[in-house]
Amino acid sequence: MAKFELKLPKMGESVAEATITNWLKEVGDTIEMDEPVLEIATDKVDSEVPSEVDGKLIEKLFEANDVVKVGDTIAIIEIEGDAPEDNDDFEDSSDEQNDEAVAEVASSVENAKTHTAAPSKSDFSESDKFYSPLVKNIAKEEGISIEQLEKIQGSGKDGRVTKNDIFDYIKNKGTEPKSVATSSQANGESIDTKRLEKTVAKQEEIIISGEDQIIEMSRMGKMIAHHMQESIKTSAHVQSFIEVDVTNVWNWRNKHKNEFQKREGEKLTFTPIFMEAIAKAIRDFPLINISVNPEGTKVIKKKDINIGMAAALPDGNLIVPVIKNADRLNLVGMAKAVNDLASRSRMNKLKPDEIQGGTYTVTNVGTFGSIMGTPIINQPQVAILALGAIRKMPAVIETPEGDFIGIRYKMILSHSYDHRVVNGAMGGQFVQRVAQYLEGFDKDREI
Repeated sequence: MAKFELKLPKMGESVAEATITNWLKEVGDTIEMDEPVLEIATDKVDSEVPSEVDGKLIEKLFEANDVVKVGDTIAIIEIEGDAPEDNDDFEDSSDEQNDEAVAEVASSVENAKTHTAAPSKSDFSESDKFYSPLVKNIAKEEGISIEQLEKIQGSGKDGRVTKNDIFDYIKNKGTEPKSVATSSQANGESIDTKRLEKTVAKQEEIIISGEDQIIEMSRMGKMIAHHMQESIKTSAHVQSFIEVDVTNVWNWRNKHKNEFQKREGEKLTFTPIFMEAIAKAIRDFPLINISVNPEGTKVIKKKDINIGMAAALPDGNLIVPVIKNADRLNLVGMAKAVNDLASRSRMNKLKPDEIQGGTYTVTNVGTFGSIMGTPIINQPQVAILALGAIRKMPAVIETPEGDFIGIRYKMILSHSYDHRVVNGAMGGQFVQRVAQYLEGFDKDREI
């Protein structure tokens, strides 16, 4: 008999810790390889931690609600024979991830200091609520008392207060209306603060009738709302649109879809065909495949082409699994990757790493019948492409014998990009190149 240490795995960039939300196995239970042992939650995603070996759980080193760092041993599993060698992948990234997390917190706290009083000590041992060490440290740094912290409405699992919640509280605390008159340094004019307070109160007032229903936003819904709001504040969004004739793609797919499913055991949808064209266009325009540093002063050119694929969840929210190295996949590999990620997205079975590291995002608004859209950029990327619905359209067809009217299958591509770093020429040329690849699709192509 040997003992195997089950460790908290890496969960993508900037994720340094996770909260254990539920143990799925108890001490003494038999565990199979890849069987989930516990559930965890981060600020980005809820997930399960599977076992890497067959064996029996003999010790749990943490309890539910404990915060665990990436790479920490969370359980001991007894196995037959010798224990496998430890995986030291954590060593290369944990320090960097911790540094990023600390830097992010330090930056946010520094920005918030302009709105708050001097820090004071707080004793959180008296509280019955769970607070992560990160939240406690921020509260102590900002002089937030236990009474104030307990009044914060948490957006985390089971109402836990996250770092975003406490930063929002600090920000709002600093922007509360003052009860004394102030003067404008810009023009020296006096401001009627009481009138300002009434105006603000009137703007914030929401009238609720007796028949209205108040629905609490889900944890994921709050995260998405915050992410979208921050993206609008960060990037200068502009759009380019182009109409594409996808008749060749439509006919080729209909001709081969049954054969493909019979041979590969997978459905052949339009999505992998579109993804293949987009990956080729990104390779042609590598400056679309970039991100901007938080200060907005440097551009990071990405080596890998990792395409995020926005997928709708049963509750109406969206999640963006990532197809890694999309330009290296053939059509069969792309179809399998698309189907697998879409299926596990709907079942909430994605691993944290599978929604991290995207360098460009695609969303299919045509699924809901929309012919076009103006999607919001998925930070820290600089562009996103929306695929509109495919429709039968009358069109002028040019031939050597002359022009005539025919029925063609067409769609609109909507390209949103960050005008800080992507100018109109590049943004338009990129989406035009995608259209050229789709319109030039080889209708005689073999699978």
